[in-house]
Amino acid sequence: MKRSFFRTLIPMVFFLCVTGIALPAASISSELDDNIEKIQKAYEKNKDLKGSFTQKNIIKDLNKTDAYKGEFFIKQPLRMKWVYTGKAAQDVFINNDAVLIYKRGDKQAYKGKFDRATYGQTPAALLSGFGNIREEFTITGKGNTLLLKPKKSIGNVTSISLTMSEEDFPIQSFTIQDGRSNVIEIMLKNVKLNTGLKDSLFEFSLPKGVHVYEYSP
Repeated sequence: MKRSFFRTLIPMVFFLCVTGIALPAASISSELDDNIEKIQKAYEKNKDLKGSFTQKNIIKDLNKTDAYKGEFFIKQPLRMKWVYTGKAAQDVFINNDAVLIYKRGDKQAYKGKFDRATYGQTPAALLSGFGNIREEFTITGKGNTLLLKPKKSIGNVTSISLTMSEEDFPIQSFTIQDGRSNVIEIMLKNVKLNTGLKDSLFEFSLPKGVHVYEYSP
């Protein structure tokens, strides 16, 4: 499978609106540190999480916007399953060093190695990277919004905007911008923590007759 498949599947933009009176630098720093610490602690103490999501892709070159929804399942350190429903039904599996995308309607699957080259082309996977947020990103922010810029190349990602939540899991949504000003916005809903997700949930299990294409970044 060509890299363009991943870029078409999950292209990305970033929109940040800040209102109100500017805070003194010391206050901003303290607020920012508190938000970063909330994220770090959430990843340290929670073994797994699941919930539902909505996703919006904005492809600038095509002047096109697509909307998706579905469910997600995550188990530390690096197991994920994102189930997209509707017309574009597909499952995205990440199991340690492997990634598989199963397009149910086409009876096709795309399998490859999961590393930094594919990391940025699979935006859902970025949610796992926030567990090392201080190491992975340069962070600025104000109020309940953080702006992250990768310290090292992550695919074509240039920046990520996080919106904080008051719930037990501190991330409400994240918006990603790529080098072509494409955008992907993911909103998390009904997040439940430490429900005891089984490893078998993240195993690649495909129906008979599905053709699997190998992908090499």
